[in-house]
Amino acid sequence: MPSYALPTRYKEISLKVNGKPVQANVPCRMTLAEFLREELNLTGTKIGCNRGECGSCTVLMDNVPVYSCTVLAIEATGREIRTIEGLARTNGELHPLQQAFIDEDAFQCGYCTPGMLISLAALLDEHPAPEETDVRNAVDGHLCRCGCYPNIVKATRKASRMMARKGKNADEE
Repeated sequence: MPSYALPTRYKEISLKVNGKPVQANVPCRMTLAEFLREELNLTGTKIGCNRGECGSCTVLMDNVPVYSCTVLAIEATGREIRTIEGLARTNGELHPLQQAFIDEDAFQCGYCTPGMLISLAALLDEHPAPEETDVRNAVDGHLCRCGCYPNIVKATRKASRMMARKGKNADEE
């Protein structure tokens, strides 16, 4: 080992990911995004800029959207994390947002989509009938190079109506 290299330290973490308890021994410098992708094989969480600028790595931490590339895995100890893999219902039915994104062509390349869906799910949990400005504010900080923002707004508002017709929260079975 070169004299300038710092030793890697590990720490035991315990958290919930998509409703399931997880325990692991992780390097202290590992980000939550790296942990989800490399240790749990939850590759729906994308790493784009790896600097907290693009939003593609967004997950919910205790129901709050966070850029997982800016959170250390050890900081998630005791927290509840929800990734894009945890958005669909346990019976395999798509979340209304996912279905509306398909219906409204709200993505092209799809790289930004997981992070957008997570942030928009948090929006709909807080504001079941969002206005266009609410949707645009929720995805502020998410970069979509394909320019699908108008369709993302349409899809989110459609999902809101779908959820209202069902008369229940999207997370319920």
